[in-house]
Amino acid sequence: MNIVEEKIDNLNAVLRVKISKEDYSDKVEKTINDYRKQANTPGFRPGKTPIGLIKKKYGKAILAEELNKAVSKLLHEHISKNNLNVLGNPLPKQDEEVKGDFDNPADFEFSYEIGISPDFDLNLDKTSFDYLKVQISDEMLDKEVESLARRYGKLVSAEIVGERDMVLGKFTELDGDQPKEGGIVNTSTISMEFIPDSAAKKNLMGAKAGDEFVLDPKEVSKGDTDLAAMLAIKKEEVENVNSLFNFTISEIKQMIPAEINQELFDKLFGEGNVTSLEELKAKISEDLTRMFSNDADRVFSSAVAKKLLAETKIELPEAFLKRWIAATAKEKIEPEKIEADFNSYRDGLKWQLIQNKLIKQNALKVDPQDAINYVKGMMVNQYAQYGMPAPPDADLDKYAKNALSNEEEANRIYDTLYGAKIMDFIKGVSKLNQRELPYEKFIEEVYAK
Repeated sequence: MNIVEEKIDNLNAVLRVKISKEDYSDKVEKTINDYRKQANTPGFRPGKTPIGLIKKKYGKAILAEELNKAVSKLLHEHISKNNLNVLGNPLPKQDEEVKGDFDNPADFEFSYEIGISPDFDLNLDKTSFDYLKVQISDEMLDKEVESLARRYGKLVSAEIVGERDMVLGKFTELDGDQPKEGGIVNTSTISMEFIPDSAAKKNLMGAKAGDEFVLDPKEVSKGDTDLAAMLAIKKEEVENVNSLFNFTISEIKQMIPAEINQELFDKLFGEGNVTSLEELKAKISEDLTRMFSNDADRVFSSAVAKKLLAETKIELPEAFLKRWIAATAKEKIEPEKIEADFNSYRDGLKWQLIQNKLIKQNALKVDPQDAINYVKGMMVNQYAQYGMPAPPDADLDKYAKNALSNEEEANRIYDTLYGAKIMDFIKGVSKLNQRELPYEKFIEEVYAK
């Protein structure tokens, strides 16, 4: 049993695997005997089927299975021993048949094609990237303080509808000036604060409980999802909704914001951690900077990938890769589909190779404890979003380890952490052009990329 490597070029090679009869005959005989012991053939006692019948019925399949095991083992050992950096897995050579006779088995030879990962230079010297930041203005901080005060405020009944009130009432679909037979009837809420200026909004201002209006529900909702919820219908039914509804006000609720005082500070950040409006704004500024940095990092990562892909020359065994995609797909893929999607696949593979090179060259490492701390941090943030204290550290540790026991989830988390390590490294070795933008301009650029 041996293997011969024939190099085609720097990206392709053929592995010829030679298997002699001595390499597989004992295993084939053992498997045939095992089959015989379990066989239940009509006319013979269990386990007493003649060996010739077993060989005739199962012999070729058993031989093929044992040969496949031997070939797979030898290919794996050869690739590992010779440190071959292959792309995908070996594929049977397209234009060659297996050499050997399954009717009179003796020596066999199998030929496999492999795609070889390319060598390439990766130079980060003198590279520069833009890095976006948001200008945290006093106006933004004032709005956030106001939002927190409203979030922790209380709802009270009001006499008349104001600009930011919640108006409870009944929607009734009309046919002309009468309720439509079998039409939509639903009790819901109009949030005055969140609907655009319209004739309907102006009519509602100053209204009282018991007042009735004919209105278009589209004018008092924030889009299809909100409209569907308001009328208790499916989202796909929204486009066919009538524009004439009667709306009868049953109740008006007004939000009274919480006072900006120590009681609110303690609710938000724990007792004594914030003691003034200035400290509250400083905390909000930190949170906003951290939140916007996630968007900035996403744009930065995209810019880095785009630039390195454009400037790094990487050749790939494209013909091999197209065959490999077709061979490993769960469902049959037409060649035209592979061709159409190949550029995207190729760029994804190139970026993966660049990332792997950065990790290896610069000894970037993610420890298991890094992954545990990452999961624990996500859990703490989730609890904070709901205004709840996080569980004890021991419980968080247990949850994190359980999450990482799922291979798919663990791979996703390690990919995320390695991605962050790579970006931190590039930030450290590249020139960053900090671009501080007003919030509106920042959002414009972030979502345009």
